[in-house]
Amino acid sequence: MVKFLKWLGIALGALVLLIAAVAAFGWMQAERKMKRRVDVPVAAVALPTDAAAIERGRYLFNSRGCAECHGADGGGHKAIDGGGLLVVAPHISPGPGSLTAAYRVEDWVRAIRHGVTPEGRALMIMPSEDYNRLTDADVGALVAFMKQMPPVAGQAAVLQLPPPVRVLYGLGLIQDAAAKIDHRLPPAAPVPEGPTAEHGRYVAQMCVGCHGPGYGGGKIPGGPPDWPAAANLTPGPGGAMGGYASAEAFIAMMKSGKRPDGSAIAVMPFPSLSQLNDVDLRGLHAFLLTLPPKPAGSR
Repeated sequence: MVKFLKWLGIALGALVLLIAAVAAFGWMQAERKMKRRVDVPVAAVALPTDAAAIERGRYLFNSRGCAECHGADGGGHKAIDGGGLLVVAPHISPGPGSLTAAYRVEDWVRAIRHGVTPEGRALMIMPSEDYNRLTDADVGALVAFMKQMPPVAGQAAVLQLPPPVRVLYGLGLIQDAAAKIDHRLPPAAPVPEGPTAEHGRYVAQMCVGCHGPGYGGGKIPGGPPDWPAAANLTPGPGGAMGGYASAEAFIAMMKSGKRPDGSAIAVMPFPSLSQLNDVDLRGLHAFLLTLPPKPAGSR
């Protein structure tokens, strides 16, 4: 028995040392990844000046999550605070202290589409995988709207990663947006707006950061531990779309943040999603119903 306990102690000690070594390696790798240079060739897009395009930019800002993180006035906002993870999205209005004060148009494109700063560093929390497929016209409208927002005195960015998240990031189990994006893809071609699956596919790109590129849902990588798994948006067994056979039921949920039985849906950014218009919502509903069924959690 004594010999067994001795060997058990040695084994446990070795395991602790191994875990510590892996954690230390992950911590150092995280530092290296944060400092790496991501070279992304980008070109400026045309910035419109007409009222209709500026209004389109306002709609995108409010409905695609920009206001959710950066605040309705662009002055910065506490986006996440839980489980040791604190994220304050930076001030991006034209006001004093804005992170984007010196941005050229191509710098906006690099950040929005590629998750990369003007200096070539990866943006840690910016969900650029959701915006990578925006058309040139929509990127231009969005940037034009943000550049003409009323100047405000805003907040500086804050990013506090809990040690486990930092280690998992260093080990490659959590990725920044720049690592998720195929930067070689050309800008998306415009599709006709309408309550169609084709248009819905374009709108649905805003969902991939949480629900995954296959829309199968699952635990959101890097999210606070108390966040529930993102829903499986595919039809079929285990899919959330089974409760939304009609576009009307789907729209009611997206506008209210509640399921048909009246229960509230956690975490989803309904302040933004509720701003989606009926054309986008009907297209999104039509597209999601065309997806092949996938197991829940498959992302």
